[in-house]
Amino acid sequence: MTKEFDKKLKNTCAYHLNCLSSHTDIVTDRISMEITEKNNFCVILAGGRGRRLWPTSRHTYPKQFIDFFGMGKTMLQTTFDRFVKILPIENIYVCTCKEYLPLVKEQLPGLPEENIMLEPIHRNTAPSVAWANMRILRRDPDANIIITPSDQLVLDEQSFYHSIDVGIGYVTENNVLLAMGVKPTRPEPGYGYIQLGDLSCKPEVYKVKSFTEKPEREFAKMFMESGEFYWNTGIFISNASHLIHCFEGLFPTVLRNLKVEKPDYTLEEELAYVEENYPRYPNLSLDYAVLEQSRNVYVMKCDFGWADLGTWHSMYEAFSKVENDNVVLDSQVELEDCRNNIIKLPKDRLGVFNGLEGFIVVEHDNVLMICKKGDSSALVKKYANEVQIKYGDEFV
Repeated sequence: MTKEFDKKLKNTCAYHLNCLSSHTDIVTDRISMEITEKNNFCVILAGGRGRRLWPTSRHTYPKQFIDFFGMGKTMLQTTFDRFVKILPIENIYVCTCKEYLPLVKEQLPGLPEENIMLEPIHRNTAPSVAWANMRILRRDPDANIIITPSDQLVLDEQSFYHSIDVGIGYVTENNVLLAMGVKPTRPEPGYGYIQLGDLSCKPEVYKVKSFTEKPEREFAKMFMESGEFYWNTGIFISNASHLIHCFEGLFPTVLRNLKVEKPDYTLEEELAYVEENYPRYPNLSLDYAVLEQSRNVYVMKCDFGWADLGTWHSMYEAFSKVENDNVVLDSQVELEDCRNNIIKLPKDRLGVFNGLEGFIVVEHDNVLMICKKGDSSALVKKYANEVQIKYGDEFV
């Protein structure tokens, strides 16, 4: 039974993560030249701590650098590979924290080191994107930027590239921030929801009427049933000139002083300036800073088979189930009368379970966590914080 489960799971993950890799030439041939123009850039956000996937995701080795499924690729590598098929490698930037530089260099050896943007201290996504936008805009005043998290699953790459292509064309002609939305398939309280407003001149592109981050389950159910709300994938497209105006309203002095004081500043001067001034950035997410604060925000309906892999619950929902609706992530297990669980164990462990239903079972290093699955994202993060306070950093 163990070998059969493992084989089924590996086949499922292999399909999900690599189902289109052998057809890359076909995919890229079918998209227009919009996407591959040299003034298009991508910013991959890879600085998160990943506490909602604790205890596998740790402070020193967070989720984006982990191969959760035993497929030979981490989340960061999978995201990078998705974009390097359509963009020059020198047009891809990775934003992360300075302590993760060795991990990024090890996992993305072909990426130029100057394209790895290292936050001096941990901040949320808005400051890191603002800095990356400033860097890219100086390099190319006509740049378009795709902003993406590093922990997402995309099943249909051909449809994904088509959506990116349409989005690039839209922001080239319009000064807007364009969010990529997907139709909800369940009332998921762990996601953000975007309410569709008026239809724009472009089919499938709508003005954003409202944005709700992580609603209660009853509201998530209402949103899904209304048909007016789409999940916020966290993938955004904008032209760099418009995006810089959005950020200057939030971070005026931090962004303006360097270019005013030294119009021809060097990379070394930029890094020194950021090192000194970065702590002045507010700790804001891109969703809050732009989606909720900017007027020119639009959403495009997309359908490329998407899932956020940031929580154990979302991982459970994203992957096909083996016998009795269990998900076993690259682990050796013996299951009897077990249903609706997600299990992740170390390579040198064998788990034997009987009568388990609706649980997360995760062991990593010096921590074993067993908790009800449910809406677990806030709960797991709470456990990680409490463990750190009570037992110290070695457990987180």
